[in-house]
Amino acid sequence: MDIPKTLGELKASGYRVKSVKEEMRDNLIQMMKEGVPFLEGIVGYDDTVIPELQNAILSKHDILLLGLRGQAKTKILRQLVRLLDEQIPIVQGSEVNDNPYQPISKYGRDLLAKHGDRMPIEWIGRDRRYQEKLATPDVTIADLIGDVDIVKHAEGRYLSDELTIHYGLVPRTNRGIFCINELPDLAPRVQVGLFNVLEERDIQIRGYAVRLPLDMCLVFSANPEDYTSRGRIVTPLKDRIGSVIRTHYPRTRQQGIEIMVQQAWLRRDSHGLYVPRYIYEIVEETVRLARAHPAVNQHSGVSVRFSISGSENVVSNAERRAILLAEYPAVPRISDLDAMLASGRGKIELALVEELEQEDAVLVKLIAAAVKSVFEHYAEPKELREVVEWFEAGNSFRTGDRLPAKVYVEQYQQCAPVQSATAIIGERMGLKIGELQPPALASLIEFLLEGLHVNNRLSKQRKENQTTYRR
Repeated sequence: MDIPKTLGELKASGYRVKSVKEEMRDNLIQMMKEGVPFLEGIVGYDDTVIPELQNAILSKHDILLLGLRGQAKTKILRQLVRLLDEQIPIVQGSEVNDNPYQPISKYGRDLLAKHGDRMPIEWIGRDRRYQEKLATPDVTIADLIGDVDIVKHAEGRYLSDELTIHYGLVPRTNRGIFCINELPDLAPRVQVGLFNVLEERDIQIRGYAVRLPLDMCLVFSANPEDYTSRGRIVTPLKDRIGSVIRTHYPRTRQQGIEIMVQQAWLRRDSHGLYVPRYIYEIVEETVRLARAHPAVNQHSGVSVRFSISGSENVVSNAERRAILLAEYPAVPRISDLDAMLASGRGKIELALVEELEQEDAVLVKLIAAAVKSVFEHYAEPKELREVVEWFEAGNSFRTGDRLPAKVYVEQYQQCAPVQSATAIIGERMGLKIGELQPPALASLIEFLLEGLHVNNRLSKQRKENQTTYRR
């Protein structure tokens, strides 16, 4: 079927123009009937945010996502474009995506009056129907709504001519979705400029006697008002937003790991990479513990970006060792967790002090507590008494992020209790010790030793790039 190229052809095709919110509602209903998720890659919101979001769309509401940093607010809002039709017709050349049946701009009305059913139309896709603006204190009404275009005036048009107007982002997103991120950072006087758009669905520009009835869905993201003193959402604006939906951090460790693995860049070329499950668990547990630690400013929150960038740095440290030692596959160890410090700086805000040394000290304690929590999931220290007794006999074990795996294996082969303990822990992880390559075995050995250390069964001494465990 040929795509209509004029208004007359569009009428003959029987095409019906729907409002943006009708499109979103109809397409959401169809997806729900077919069991197709309308959001992709969003984890942990199935029983909380997503039902509220579906209700808001079914109610044809404008939406505000309210939550701390790193809670996928922007990612969700950008995916709402999937609820729009693949293509819609507009008046050809229209800056405000005029509906061919009822153009709202002077340009569109003049073109309709001139050509009638022969008025040319064009089709635009979803990508042209979504606009996003990051709110900053310097954003003006002209940016969002519009202003006089001095160039057009200089070309000979009168200031009273509507065609002299330069439309802002909001009218240019007519028949689409307009998003403002970090809404509280928008100056109050600019927020006031959005009142009419949200309630009366029109805009006024300067002193022009013109109203543009807009068809659009407005969506916003914001941190809670007590997060920062930079600004707040003015009450009348919040009153005009149909649904305010609170986002949250992953409720379980498993959900956090799923997000981490999904978002982090963990696919390295070289000669192979293997990341043990407990490494992911420790990284995620570190972030979860930070969200409850008294030294961390909980109003600021601890973003999932910490676990994402932290896991990337841990893997990179393992990759660096593999490159330097020509030892593959690259397998992260407990000693690689120190690489998380560079990722954590700036990802957490301390409640009282902000010195770098204090920040690092808090992170080190969080990592140790995370190792303890994860280790206790796989083993109880008292069932590893034989390992402790071996160390009590005066033995020691050397580890380090630059120590070759073969050095671990040589020490491992001389210590039957460590062999038995790693076999027990490996079995609970679904691993067969005999099938592990040396780098993976070295990682498991270090997990065992550090687990005993954080449970006060072993001491350790660090010197340069090596750590010695002893009783």
